[in-house]
Amino acid sequence: MALFGLIPDRSPATEPVATASESLAEAARLAALQPARPGPRELRAQAVHRLQIGLFGLAGMLLLVSLANVIMDRAKLVDRTTTPAAAAASPSPSTSTANDPLVDMGVAPELPVASGAKPARPAPRPPGN
Repeated sequence: MALFGLIPDRSPATEPVATASESLAEAARLAALQPARPGPRELRAQAVHRLQIGLFGLAGMLLLVSLANVIMDRAKLVDRTTTPAAAAASPSPSTSTANDPLVDMGVAPELPVASGAKPARPAPRPPGN
């Protein structure tokens, strides 16, 4: 701290005997470095500042939540208005009674299944190959 001039960098053994006026001046200098206790006016100003920061934070959060609510409402409105058009554009459901989730997702092609016939299985490999 001696680097910043706050505390003198002297050792007590090499310090010359100080006079009363020098010790009072040194005590006054060190007292000036100590923070002063805030008065009632400063305390009130700090409280008002904290209150302002809190109210602005609450107002910001309210605006943010309101904006998110408006965005979600608009997205739901768009979903409601576009769903019937998308359903009409999709191909008609097949007449097969098979319920295949891969076909429903569009991963596998839809194969017609006869009501009485079983799906064909691939022929087994000959034992020599």
